[in-house]
Amino acid sequence: MLNKLQQAEESYLHLEASLSSPEIMSNPTRCAAIMKEYKSLTPVIEKYRAYLQTQKEIDDALSLLSEGGDTELRALASEELKLAKERAEVLMQELTVLMLPKDPNDEKNVIMEIRAGAGGEEAALFAAVLYRMYTMYAASAGFRTSVLNQNETELGGYRQIAFLVEGEGAYSRLKFESGVHRVQRVPETESQGRIQTSTATVAVLPEAEEVSVEINPADLIFESCKSSGAGGQHINKTESAVRLTHKPTGIVVECQEERSQFKNKDKALRMLRSILYDQKEREKNEQISSERRQQVGTGDRSERIRTYNYPQGRITDHRIGLTLYSLEKFLDGEIDVMLDALATAETAEKLKAQGANETL
Repeated sequence: MLNKLQQAEESYLHLEASLSSPEIMSNPTRCAAIMKEYKSLTPVIEKYRAYLQTQKEIDDALSLLSEGGDTELRALASEELKLAKERAEVLMQELTVLMLPKDPNDEKNVIMEIRAGAGGEEAALFAAVLYRMYTMYAASAGFRTSVLNQNETELGGYRQIAFLVEGEGAYSRLKFESGVHRVQRVPETESQGRIQTSTATVAVLPEAEEVSVEINPADLIFESCKSSGAGGQHINKTESAVRLTHKPTGIVVECQEERSQFKNKDKALRMLRSILYDQKEREKNEQISSERRQQVGTGDRSERIRTYNYPQGRITDHRIGLTLYSLEKFLDGEIDVMLDALATAETAEKLKAQGANETL
């Protein structure tokens, strides 16, 4: 660990020197890449330097104790030694977490797709509740959202809605939301007050860059069509909606949110690229599944991850066994406590996996 940290500091100093070079500063692309790497290393190096300072304090205290001296001075040195050792232990734990392998997708934008599952119209209404929850969270976190495609029902629910969440670290915050979400509540249309269970499926995809996934134009079937929906003013009279079919995989994506066919095609390509990237990542992860499966859940979309119980006002995440009794606030986008708990659980599992690997 200490060797790795020393190497990290050497890299950090090299990056720092590069950022003062006129040659680097005159190249915006290269400068931005170096600055990004420098910024990512800064928390590690700051913590490492604090750890080195604490080690110096331990050495100084040990030196004073070895020299003898009066009783009062030895007592002070002994107390300082105790406190410095405690600080060093905490700092080393924090450094261990900071040095864990990072998910390369964490800083990316996110494409989220919510689909109504079992429960008919009630499931579609629940999908709309989840969409509202995520957009309210995104706004509070400083992320931007834009709808890519939607299929609305007459009662204001969604059979399906896909939207983009843009902002630094969006994927790192939302990646654990992928899975089946279950709701237990009395539908407004239920005259006898019986609780109904419905589901909606959430998919969370890191937005893929063009360099990540190459799409051969010859592999695409492009179709234009008129927008569809629940009716009224949302219907577009012109053929601006776009449907793209990827022939090698059979994946079909649609986008009808923009009035411009060109913009819809661009958004559809972003969706397709991210789906293909996610598919490629899943295939790769199957080959190294031991580490992935030890993380918080498998991320499998068939997995029931959370229950929203309206009568009891609770939310339960089944992967980590956490129950919160703040349903109303949660559905208003105040989901940080749950997201933090999921991130902490992932870190704990990574540390466990790292410890197991080191003992092999």
